[in-house]
Amino acid sequence: MKKISFKGINFYTGTYNQIKKQFDKGGVLVAPAASALANIENDNIYFSSLRNANIAILDSGFFCILLRLFKFKRVTKLSGFLFLKTFLENYKNKDKILFIDPSKKSNYLNKKLLKSLKIYNFKSYLAPQYRKKINDPMLLSLVKRYKPRYIVINLGGGVQEPLAIYISKNIKFNISIMCTGAAIAFMTGEQAPINKLIDKIYLGWLLRIIWNPKLYLGRILKSFKIIKFFF
Repeated sequence: MKKISFKGINFYTGTYNQIKKQFDKGGVLVAPAASALANIENDNIYFSSLRNANIAILDSGFFCILLRLFKFKRVTKLSGFLFLKTFLENYKNKDKILFIDPSKKSNYLNKKLLKSLKIYNFKSYLAPQYRKKINDPMLLSLVKRYKPRYIVINLGGGVQEPLAIYISKNIKFNISIMCTGAAIAFMTGEQAPINKLIDKIYLGWLLRIIWNPKLYLGRILKSFKIIKFFF
């Protein structure tokens, strides 16, 4: 497993097992998309959250290609989708998990997925609409009472990362928090039906555009702005 620093963000490249071993030591794991990375200069809170995260994984195939072309770094993509999918498929109901969901619909679909995977040792929390400065005493109270070993945040990029840092700074016991956003929605069918093969051959962006061009085309085009950071 190798660590690559990019704009003060600690990216790790390696296998799922290598990343999972590091993740299990506690802290925050993030999986920033290229479109989000392209905007770090305009969102100080998000940028700070990425830099304060313990692990950033290489979610974007486009970003991996840029690292090879401009930084001569041979890296292996490990998306948030693949990390979460492998995590859930290997989960043994030993450790408690708290899922933080964005809506009632997502909460329903996520619970349905988890039960189909025979995952029962979990709780769900329906997140409110967070402001720039996050303050959620109800969530902190739940975390302190329930004491989950893992927290999976299924919110949008730019919100979930500051939330993860907020939780980690206010909790004193060992906890591992992953910010995998829409990854679980790809598995439930709420968003584009990405699978391991599509993810492996770097075509997740294309499937997303086909599934919802209005939502994703702009995001994909925005990703090209990240190139400026390599010069």
